[in-house]
Amino acid sequence: MNKSFLQYLQISLVILDVIILNVSFLICWTLFSESISYHLQKFYIEYLFSLNTFWLIAAWASGLYITKTMISFESFSRRTTRVYLISLLSIFLYLYFFRRSELGRLFFASSVVALGIGLLINRLLYLFVLEHFKKGNHLIRVLIVGYNEVAKKLARYFEEEGLAVELLGFAEDAHKVKELTHYPILTTIDNSVEISKLLKVDEIYSTITPEQSKNIYNLINKAESECIRFKIIPDFSLFIQSPIHIDFLRDIPILSLRSEPLENTANRIKKRVFDIIVSLIGIILIMSILIPVIGLLIFLESPGPIFFVQSRTGKNNRNFKCIKFRSMKINGAADSQQATKDDDRITRIGRFIRKTSIDEFPQLFNVLMGDMSIVGPRPHMIYHTESYSKTVSQYMVRQFLKPGITGWAQVNGFRGETRTLDQMQQRINHDVWYLEHWSLWLDVRIIFLTLFRLFKGDDNAY
Repeated sequence: MNKSFLQYLQISLVILDVIILNVSFLICWTLFSESISYHLQKFYIEYLFSLNTFWLIAAWASGLYITKTMISFESFSRRTTRVYLISLLSIFLYLYFFRRSELGRLFFASSVVALGIGLLINRLLYLFVLEHFKKGNHLIRVLIVGYNEVAKKLARYFEEEGLAVELLGFAEDAHKVKELTHYPILTTIDNSVEISKLLKVDEIYSTITPEQSKNIYNLINKAESECIRFKIIPDFSLFIQSPIHIDFLRDIPILSLRSEPLENTANRIKKRVFDIIVSLIGIILIMSILIPVIGLLIFLESPGPIFFVQSRTGKNNRNFKCIKFRSMKINGAADSQQATKDDDRITRIGRFIRKTSIDEFPQLFNVLMGDMSIVGPRPHMIYHTESYSKTVSQYMVRQFLKPGITGWAQVNGFRGETRTLDQMQQRINHDVWYLEHWSLWLDVRIIFLTLFRLFKGDDNAY
């Protein structure tokens, strides 16, 4: 892939979008200048500054300018529309809550329409550049050495990428090809460099490794002497069925089964600072009210401690004391039996606080102490960890993270009682996805989705 082109495209699109945004404002400013008095101009400047800010935040949060989005015109257009609507909603809420009635309605409507037209023109220009890039001499001409499952998958991926690559065909010994191919078999493996020179190939991708054929080393030397890049694609599909990630310790390649953003120290600091801020706000504003009120109601109905403290498995499979408001009568099965629908152990106030998730709020103290995070896999009882770790695939992978008060699995409907192994597997799949795709924006999104489900009601909350 032509990475330098993509970088130029990213920078150009960001700059052009900001220019379009500001030019659309200036056009409307010029058209309505007679109705904008001097003492009102500062409100219009504030509006422009806010619009720029909301656009850039929405674009960053939505991943508008990331490479995977940009190389597909359809995906880029959809995300542009989403960012446009989010920006408009944000600026509308800003004007409403801050009572910016000084801004003319006709000016606001005109600037919004002008911005939409400008973005449309910008996207059409982007499409023209993209098509010109594909049709011009900018394509990277590629030959694949070997015809096997990896080679066919690679060819399909080149087609799906839709940018910068022109696959000419394969190099393979004829007697090894037993089917019709989408691209021609151009030559044998031994003659792949010669045909590449003749066809002006830029890059050779070998799906045959040096361990499979020592002749690959000779092909590498020949290709580099002809100024052709040679790339080797190892096949791990026999024992790894998901994407792998490669790091280097000096010159030693290290393969990892998954990417973990929170292995990065800076990301861990971001998440911890976020947890401390949110937990402190929650403790000061919410727990200071809930503890005396809910505590009194719990004690009046079922004398005993107002908090239920239970050992649960946390990060790296270390146990910690998880704090909840007590929602059940004191019983001997609390450490082994999940709450079920119409469970007679649950008190009346307990049923209410479980339905509204108020029973989980004391875990803000666990977050502040560092045992938990606001967002992460839900902590399970030690008994369930020992049981499910033997029967559910990737179960222990979730223990790489701190457990959370809420999580990706919970907002996708996998909370509460798990009656079957398949339900638990689905929960684990969502927890592992969160581990591999963590971002601060994802945490914020999960928090809002949790609040939405809280007000909407959850059938699995009992």
